[in-house]
Amino acid sequence: MIEAPALRRLLVVDPCDDCHRLLPGLRSVGWDVDSCTLENAADRTCDVGLLRLQPFHLERPEAVKELISRSGTEWIAVLNQEVLRLQNVGDFVCEWFFDFHTLPFDVSRVQVTLGRAFGMARLRGQGTIHIDQPEHELLGDSKPIRELRKLLSKLAPTESPVLIRGESGTGKELVARTLHRQSQRHNKPFVAINCGAIPEHLIQSELFGHEKGAFTGAHQRKIGRIEAANGGTLFLDEIGDLPLELQANLLRFLQEKHIEHVGGSTPIPVDVRVLAATHVDLEAAIEKKRFREDLYYRLNVLQVVTAPLRERHGDLSMLANHFSHFYSHETGRRPRSFSEDALIAMGKHDWPGNVRELANRVRRGLVLAEGRQIEARDLGLISQQTIAAPMGTLEDYKTRAERQALCDVLNRHSDNLSIAAKVLGISRPTFYRLLHKHQIR
Repeated sequence: MIEAPALRRLLVVDPCDDCHRLLPGLRSVGWDVDSCTLENAADRTCDVGLLRLQPFHLERPEAVKELISRSGTEWIAVLNQEVLRLQNVGDFVCEWFFDFHTLPFDVSRVQVTLGRAFGMARLRGQGTIHIDQPEHELLGDSKPIRELRKLLSKLAPTESPVLIRGESGTGKELVARTLHRQSQRHNKPFVAINCGAIPEHLIQSELFGHEKGAFTGAHQRKIGRIEAANGGTLFLDEIGDLPLELQANLLRFLQEKHIEHVGGSTPIPVDVRVLAATHVDLEAAIEKKRFREDLYYRLNVLQVVTAPLRERHGDLSMLANHFSHFYSHETGRRPRSFSEDALIAMGKHDWPGNVRELANRVRRGLVLAEGRQIEARDLGLISQQTIAAPMGTLEDYKTRAERQALCDVLNRHSDNLSIAAKVLGISRPTFYRLLHKHQIR
């Protein structure tokens, strides 16, 4: 029995008569075709888009740019002779579209182009995207991120405090927001405060609020962040930077479930779930008398550790493409994919700034890229094509090649180490031994 072709979603925006004549043939080869106007496109889903470009689109291109940026997939322009004669149409199409077709249609060529666009969208981890749907906050499919999502689904329904630990830029606030979103408090406030970003003389008032006249400049009563989160979730970022005096006040609140405004004496009951995050070693801070041990145990009831980006090789490409689309509207440029050289350079980089650094480099790359793809130099990374390998012994060359092979295979198969070992033609124990030898976690 011959299987029917897999269903693929095609969205045709502002279709013309020629577009309508094309559609039956596309449906017969497995395309699920939908059509709409540009104004209604934000409510539709698609794997690939076909847009009939008209003169007014080029006069006011913002709507087209926003549609392509937010959809996260590949688009093909349909051009008639009138549009082809317009100035700068070539630059606009090359910048924002995967390909183009002129009218009347060459049906067989259109089918080939749609197939290529669909394959490219899937290769880049896109396709079947709801244009108006927000991205999942914890992106990735590597083993660390899958385990993290599984853990959060267990911790979210509880009311216990959670201490989120990890290096800067690993998404600790995203973890906190995910815990809130999946909890029973999801329809209540989520209030975040960075304990290291507020001047020490103001943090007491910011957290607990103050009464009118409590100090110079207190011209009116103010609700603090803790009280503002009543019924919801309070997220204390960089809790290790909280002054010792405030640590005592926070501990008292966690024990008694009520606060007092600065300059006030009336207890105010507050019901919040407390999440805290830090990138510092709190155990070492306790030994140095910089952090209260009793507060540590109050906050560290449940614990989440976020993995650094260097341990998530398999997520690099997906995250980079996500940021390419996320920042494309801001930069006013079409989302770009990444060259093979750029992907290799990203795989070799240690990412000391983690996901935050990756986002900033992709943002820069979108602005600097001159071709259809973002290159390593656009990201501020060293191009592997321009590197002259340092001289050394034959053993040095073997060691470098060995490490490179491990990084390359992890960039594609970090979620399945058995397959990674098989690709390299070695046993799994040997693979683990080499990872340990080269200190690749």
